[in-house]
This record gives sequence, structure tokens and C-alpha cells, in this order.
Amino acid sequence: MRRSRPLIAIVGRPNVGKSTLFNRLLGKKRAIVEDTPGVTRDRHYADATLFDREVTYVDTGGFVPESREDPLAADVRLQAQAAVEECDVVLFVVDARTGVTAGDEDVARYLRKTEKPVFLVVNKVDGFRNEDTLLADFHGLAIGEPIAVSAEHNNGIDDLRERILVKIPDAPLAPPARTRAVRHAEREAVAEDEAAGLEPEEPGPKDLRISIVGRPNVGKSTLVNALLGEQRVVVSPIAGTTRDPVDSHLDYQGRHVILTDTAGIRRKAAISQKVEGFSVLGALRAVENSDVTVLVLDATEAGVDQDMKIAALAEEKGRGLIIVVNKWDLVRGKKKEEDYRAELKWYLKWVAWAPMVFIAAKDGHKVEKVLDLALQVFDQQRFRAPTPMLNKLLEHVTTEHALPMAHGRQLRLYYVAQVAAVPPSFAFVCNMPAEVPDRYKRYVSNYLRSTFNLRVPIRMFWRERPGKDKRKDVGNRFKARAASKRRR
Repeated sequence: MRRSRPLIAIVGRPNVGKSTLFNRLLGKKRAIVEDTPGVTRDRHYADATLFDREVTYVDTGGFVPESREDPLAADVRLQAQAAVEECDVVLFVVDARTGVTAGDEDVARYLRKTEKPVFLVVNKVDGFRNEDTLLADFHGLAIGEPIAVSAEHNNGIDDLRERILVKIPDAPLAPPARTRAVRHAEREAVAEDEAAGLEPEEPGPKDLRISIVGRPNVGKSTLVNALLGEQRVVVSPIAGTTRDPVDSHLDYQGRHVILTDTAGIRRKAAISQKVEGFSVLGALRAVENSDVTVLVLDATEAGVDQDMKIAALAEEKGRGLIIVVNKWDLVRGKKKEEDYRAELKWYLKWVAWAPMVFIAAKDGHKVEKVLDLALQVFDQQRFRAPTPMLNKLLEHVTTEHALPMAHGRQLRLYYVAQVAAVPPSFAFVCNMPAEVPDRYKRYVSNYLRSTFNLRVPIRMFWRERPGKDKRKDVGNRFKARAASKRRR
């Protein structure tokens, strides 16, 4: 994982305000906040600027006393401990309203064994008049001087930031803000280079952002862990384990990849809890922010209506799409892959162009193929069609299948041009664009895909030839002259 910024882990027992503090330090809402214990479960990383330094904050799930741990709580605790082991500074958050609890003492005992700098952050101090008396009890945790804050109301946060900065003197400097004057100077420099005939520098390869989406309990988190080769996110047979979108970084074939694990997306009518609603919204935003969407299906119950809706969402947003059929080891001997593929393509016919791969994430079977396909799809989204090939394509479609008549006039295609990429977009110019039948548009779309082997979303625009008003005006003048001659 590529990271040179200092890591600042935020830990503590459940429901003390860790995610609220995380959002406050970032200056924006990134983690789900709800007055319910156990909302956060995975390690949640986010880059930020601490005054003039670059840092990374890590939100974690709550430490639960070992004597009362269930299997899921134990996994959450391990994720929090992993954050402590890799971080540079620890923020140990406690709740001023409840005072010192057995859970706080359990976390304090663990942190005293580490050699990391630890700040004891007493949250929720708003409403208390005597702050010194309030903090006195927390000295008994033997962590250090308590720091009183109210993450919700932004009290004491600047003091906390200053203390953190002292512990990370080697943090990299943040780049200067790109003001309007800086952007203007950059545009002028580009214009000068173009005037001098200089070629602009090619930008380096862009990071590839992949969102892993699907219904609950189809194996999204298992796939992420298999791709990373580590237990990065909590995996549990309990549906809805993942809540916040969780970013993970890896390098693959010389490219930097950001994997975003998301919460399971259920039907709107089936969402009963407010937390789940926030989780689903986070998953939908992850699709919008991604370059490639990986839709994970359960091989034992693939092709349900919700799968089709999630796939349609990715297509609507113009994102590359890969269909991953997980748990293939459970049905591999019962159903041939060719038959299963054909059945799914028929059911998901609106995205039948999307590449499909069959994996067993739990065993790591063929999981690398997901990244291989993602790189191919990512590059193909930036496809540019050669103009001569587009001209040949137009000649072929109009020769093989001429457009029908409309209102007694023959529909005509004049030319086609690619007008954009990501997704590849094509403009077809004709005499009556509103009259082109949908079946003919599908025919042209399929021929475009087969000609250029496109396995990404495409957009087609049907436009009228420029100068319609001018041609109409010339025609009216011609008719007027002809009528005048007849009257003579």
C-alpha cells in the first residue's frame, strides 16, 4: 500500500464519538455517524491537511471487552488493533458524559503496552461547567493529560491538532492551494507552449478506482481481502457487516488501484434502519466516484431483480462494469459456465456487453482476473475511434439496413463523429433525428460494439444537420420567387 503520510488512528470503545471526531478533523462528512453503538466496523482511511502538513486519519470500530466479544465484535477489535500497530499517533477517545468505564480501562491497558504516542481525548464536554473536575477521573487511565473536546460543536479541536502536529515533525508539506491566479497562470503557460508548437506533456497513468458493489452477503468483502492478500475488511456471514465505503490501495501491473468495499444494496422497501439507509447511499456514491464498477453476484442465486437494478445504475452513470459471479465453487459441478453465462446475459440483457468472470473469492480462485479485466475496461473507456473507420461504419449500416420512411420522407444519415470519451460518445447527424426508430438505434449500437469490440457503456446522440434555419430560409425565398414568376 502506497502511503508516505503519517497515520493517526482514532480508537476507543463503541459510541464515544470516534466517527464524529474523524469527520471534524477532516472538515467534511466521510464516516456514518449515528447514536447507535457499533456503526463503524472496518478501518476507514482518509487523507487530510493538518495545518500545512499532509496526514491520514484512520477511523476504527469500537473496542469491546474481550469477555463479552461475539465473533463479529472480535473481528472489529482486530481491525482497530491493526490500525494502532501501523499508525504514528493514537487518539484514544472517551466519553465525558459516562466517565471512566471498564471498556475504557480495557483499551487503556492495551494502549499502555504500545510504544506509540497516545493522546487521551475526552469527547462530549459541552454542557459541563467545571472542566477540571470533569477531567480528573480520566487521569486514572494513566495515558497522559486528558484533552477536552466536543467534536460535534468543534470545541478544543484546534488545540488537539496542535498537539498532534508536535508528534509528526517529518510529515510532508501540503502543496500550496491552487488559487484562481495559479490556474490562470497554468492556462497561459499551456497557451504559450501551443503557440510555440510544443507538445504538451503527457500526464502519468491515472489511479484506477474500483467500486465493489452488490446485494448483501454475496462476498464483496471476501473479494477485497482476496485481492489485497490480507484481512483488510471485516468478513462475516451476517448480512450488512460492511457499512462505510472502505478504500484500500494496492499496486497491480505498474498501476495504482483503489478498491472501495461497499455496503450491500437492498431494495428500498427492505431498508428498515437509518444506518443501513446511509450505508446504501454511500455505496451509490462510490459507484458515481469510481472508474470501474464490479458487480458481485452470488452463483447460488444470481440474476435477481436487484442485480439488474444495480447493473443499470452503473450503466446510467457511464461507469465501466464487470459482472463477477462469486461462490462458483458451490455450483461449478452442477452447471456449465457457458450455460450460466448465456442465462445471465439474457437476464441482464441491457448490460450484456459487460465482461463476466466466475470466481471463488474464499479460495482466491481467479480473483486476479477481476483486476485484469478492470485495467482493460478502464483503458477502453478512453477509446477514440479513427474517423475513417467511422465513415466505413456509417456506409455499412446505411447500405445493409437503410433507414425507414417517416412522414412520407426518407430518413438519411449524413455523417458520424466521436464527440467524447469516458464513456465513448458518438453523434449521428441525420435529417429527422426524432424519427429514428429505437430498433434502428439498437442495431447501430450493436454494430458499433462489434466493430470496435467495445465492452464499456457508450452514448449515441442523434442530431439534426447544422444550418437548418438557413436552408429553410433559402427554400422559402426560392418558393417565393417561383410563386412570383407564376403570377406574371
